Amino acid sequence: MFADCHFVRLVASAMIASVMVTGCREPRAAQPPSIEFAVVPQASAGGSDRMAPIGGRVTGARPGQQIVLFAKSGVWWVQPLTAEPFTRIEQDFTWKSRTHLGTEYGALLVGPGYRPPHTVDLLPQPGGDVIAVATINGTADAAAAPKVLSFSGYQWEVRGVPSDRGGPNEYDSANAWVDADGFLHLKLALRDGRWTSAEVVLTRTLGYGTYAFTVKDVANLDPAAAFGMFSWDDQSAEQNHRELDIEISQWGDPKTPNGQYVVQPYYVPANVARFSVPAGTLTHSFRWEPGRASFRTVRGARADGAAVAQHEFTSGVPSPGAERVRMNLYFFRYAPAPPQRDVEVVIERFQFLP
Repeated sequence: MFADCHFVRLVASAMIASVMVTGCREPRAAQPPSIEFAVVPQASAGGSDRMAPIGGRVTGARPGQQIVLFAKSGVWWVQPLTAEPFTRIEQDFTWKSRTHLGTEYGALLVGPGYRPPHTVDLLPQPGGDVIAVATINGTADAAAAPKVLSFSGYQWEVRGVPSDRGGPNEYDSANAWVDADGFLHLKLALRDGRWTSAEVVLTRTLGYGTYAFTVKDVANLDPAAAFGMFSWDDQSAEQNHRELDIEISQWGDPKTPNGQYVVQPYYVPANVARFSVPAGTLTHSFRWEPGRASFRTVRGARADGAAVAQHEFTSGVPSPGAERVRMNLYFFRYAPAPPQRDVEVVIERFQFLP
């Protein structure tokens, strides 16, 4: 009887001890949300003319949360476009998108209240609407070289990746070519139900000097189309990307003058000079000097033709950097109606004089 009672006491004591130990044990900590990369683009100095797939998986994401991607090229640039900064998380917790190339890539898991900046010097740390942050170096894989055209004695890369100029626009390298006469053609074309734009980019920088573009008749360009001749530094956001523009467009409004000269930023009224583009071949140019940008449009293919318009800017004029001259033809997405038909622009000659 005593032995049985002693055994019961031992069992009860062991059970109580087990409960006490279990009750004192720390609860297992929940795994914090995290981001993994599965598809990593190559490392590159960056630029707006090349894109590649990127993807991965997120752990611990909650409904309403999304991924925001960045690529580092000097600073961190939001991806894939400033107009489309969010990447959806699928039901299996994977995510995928496309990104412009950079030396490093970053992914943020963010809440519904997060508003991505266009560029940042440093990626944010977790806190508030930023739930998790991950970065990874680009790979050493080779990428396909862009299409290159020879025009007016210069080499031009043809854009084949999207841009958010004028709203989200897709570009097709088939929309730019040089004909048997040596003239450059840019086309805004409707293909498979999608509008595709065109852009060519000079492969070198030129700096201060005179940039001249001889263009066939564009007086009746569709109001929803925009044709630009400009400088742009995609390696740096300093000095508004060093952008100087000659733009032919009515920006969706047939009552608007169809030409303008711009020293960015365009929202400063003194930085825009509008004019009317007449019919016929015209030569548009700008002379870029320290503290001065002088724009001029004349009739015909000679610089001494009869003047159509001219304007000089002496405020906010950038200094040279890594800018390259570009020509593009795109769909201005904020127009009330799309183009009525395909649009084509022919550039007879580009000339640069130091």
